[in-house]
Amino acid sequence: MSNNVEIVGEDTEELVNQANSVQLNEWHYFTSAVYSVKVPDFLKEVNKISREYVNRSKKNYKLDERYPVYMTDNMFTDTRLGAFTDFIKQTALSILTSQGYNMQNLDVVFYELWTQEHYKFSGQEQHIHPGAQITGFYFLDVPKVTPKVIFHDPRSAKVFSNLPELNPSNATYGSTMINFTPEPGMFMFTNSWLPHSFLKNPSEKPFRFIHFNLGVIYKNT
Repeated sequence: MSNNVEIVGEDTEELVNQANSVQLNEWHYFTSAVYSVKVPDFLKEVNKISREYVNRSKKNYKLDERYPVYMTDNMFTDTRLGAFTDFIKQTALSILTSQGYNMQNLDVVFYELWTQEHYKFSGQEQHIHPGAQITGFYFLDVPKVTPKVIFHDPRSAKVFSNLPELNPSNATYGSTMINFTPEPGMFMFTNSWLPHSFLKNPSEKPFRFIHFNLGVIYKNT
C-alpha cells in the first residue's frame, strides 16, 4: 500500500496557484563580489611605465608561439607608480572593511603587480591566487574585439550539482560564470579566492593590462 497522496483535479490547480502566489522570506548569503571603477587619470603614466617593463621583457625573452604573452617583473616598488599603487591599496582596504573584516590591526601589502601583454590566441585558464586577499586588474591596451574576463562560481558543490540554465546569456542564480568586457582605464577588484580566467585574444593587436595581488600583515605595534 502506497503512502503517497495524489491530488487531482481542481485541488491541484488551487495548490499550484497558492504556491505561485506565496511570498517567501528571502535571504542572500555567501556572495562573491566583483568591483569595477573607471579611473582614466592613471592611464597615460601607467601605460608609459608598463611599456618600459614590457620592452625590457622583450629583450630578455623570446615570444612563445604556443603561449604568446609577455609578462614583466614586479612593478609595485617603482616609485613612479606611487599614486597608482596607493589607490589600489586603499581600495583593497576599503573592500575588505566593507565586507566585514576587522582591518584595524592589519596593513594591506602588495604581493605582486606586473604587466601582461597577450598576443593573438593568448589567454588564461581558470585559476585563483592562494595566500592573497584581493586580486585585480587595470586595463591598458584593449583591442576593439577584446577578450572577456570571466569570474567563475567558487562553490564546487553547486557546480557539481548544477541544473541546466534556462537562458545562459542571462546572469542568474543558476549561472556558473560571469563575463565582463574590459575597457581602457578600468579597474576590477575581487577576493583572491574567486576563480577567474581570460578568453583567448581574438585580435591581431595585443591586449595589455596590469595584474595585481594584495595580502595583509599585522601592523607593527
